Amino acid sequence: MAASEICADCAVRDQALCGSLSDEELTALNQLGRRQTIARGDTFVWAGDDSIVCGNLLAGVLKLSASTADGREQIVGLLYPADFVGQPYVDSAAFTITALTDAELCVFPRKPFERVLEDHVRMERLLLQRTFAALTEARSRMLMLARQSAEERIAGFLLDMATRTEKTGCRGAADGPVTFDLPLTRGQIADVLGLTIETVSRQLTKLKTAGIIALPGARAVTIRDREALGARAEPA
Repeated sequence: MAASEICADCAVRDQALCGSLSDEELTALNQLGRRQTIARGDTFVWAGDDSIVCGNLLAGVLKLSASTADGREQIVGLLYPADFVGQPYVDSAAFTITALTDAELCVFPRKPFERVLEDHVRMERLLLQRTFAALTEARSRMLMLARQSAEERIAGFLLDMATRTEKTGCRGAADGPVTFDLPLTRGQIADVLGLTIETVSRQLTKLKTAGIIALPGARAVTIRDREALGARAEPA
């Protein structure tokens, strides 16, 4: 079977690492890959465990977290569909990876995956480019935590979440407002953005009162005025 047929039902084929691969490279990956589902709240890998698998996130949202010296959890990143999960060329996992929603992955054993990368230099280069992009995103987040106000952080977070969930979000019309469910609790949002739960709730209420967003459910958010939300995300 051709690689294009094997990957035909992959919802993130065009956005994931595989989207830029040739049929030969896809065939090499498909000989290793298998689908794996993770239920919401389950952990895919624990920090410090042997790094034995990596892969592409096909559906759902995962969180990367670390434990502080006093045992508290700190969320250090989020993974969305089409993101690469895990890290080749390391012996142990740096962070715990847990499903915030029901999730599905296409996973590869790490060692055989590394051998495929060594045999396909172009694929290795593409993964390196994605790694640099993730590093740039992490540095941008550090700048945000250091410089942005609470309002700017919340507005930027909602914009990013809306963009990430655009394809699965609900719209009343093609150009209408997008509604999506936040995969994080307000406490988790506070951890990600370096805020308190009270501040997160206060800023969401402020945006709702201004008519920029609506909060139709416990975790549901509707972006009613994307342009205004974008303005709130920019430094004053």
